Amino acid sequence: MEKFTLEILFQIIGIGSASGLFYNNDALYIIGDNSGFLYEYNMQNQQLNQHALIDNPTQNIPKNLKPDFESLTHHNDTLYVFGSGSTENRNKMIEFDIKNKNVLQKNNLADLYAVMQNFGSIKPEDFNLEGAVFDGENWYLFNRGNGVSNKNTIFTIHAKSLGDEFALVATNYKLPKIKGIRSSFTDAVLVEDKIYFLSTVEDTKSTYDDGEILGSFIGRIDLKTMKIDFTQKITSTNKFEGLTFYKKENNKIEFLLCEDNDTELLETKIFKLTLPIKQNVTFFLK
Repeated sequence: MEKFTLEILFQIIGIGSASGLFYNNDALYIIGDNSGFLYEYNMQNQQLNQHALIDNPTQNIPKNLKPDFESLTHHNDTLYVFGSGSTENRNKMIEFDIKNKNVLQKNNLADLYAVMQNFGSIKPEDFNLEGAVFDGENWYLFNRGNGVSNKNTIFTIHAKSLGDEFALVATNYKLPKIKGIRSSFTDAVLVEDKIYFLSTVEDTKSTYDDGEILGSFIGRIDLKTMKIDFTQKITSTNKFEGLTFYKKENNKIEFLLCEDNDTELLETKIFKLTLPIKQNVTFFLK
């Protein structure tokens, strides 16, 4: 199997604790889990703009008050930004129009998150959404299993809008380990009929408190079977929490990644990960 490559592409000053990103037409949209802004970075002229997602936003909201925006996905011209649901004030979902650069709607998903917890047998203290995918018909929300129960779960919600009636499926996964500690979902993106995901190993049993970072993986799930095709360890030092499709050419696929540095430092490194397109090897997870 051809090896992957991982490199730092550039650094952005003005964004901290990056937790999700979306690439579109030379623009990189980025969220931070302790920020009330959506950031828009033009990769050509290196200009950074910020768009308010909440009232009275700041760049470093105290941990006990932050909306904890951990994931974003898009469909057509709308970005959907999700709070993690790990505390009562982290239940927001913001709809943002990337053409007109304005918030379309603010949603409180507390009731939906409660249904998901009950349906997936996940205790509130173990509920922590860190990835989202929307294909226009189905929402795929990824619970990061870094709590005591280690429930890495993908919730598939069949609905065009999260305010509509829906059908719900919960699928549990055993992700690869580092030093005996199982990794947990941190982001995902849909590319054609495959979901590529990130998972990371952090030495903590809490969805709230940070721990020692031991590394991160990339993996792929077949959308038809919802089974993992492959996983690959890509770092021993970075906690990657954001993943977006960049481009595909010459039998290779490229992604952009961001990491959460768990500090108040307003600097974000953007990485480029290159993988061979044909990944036919199945890695058995222990």
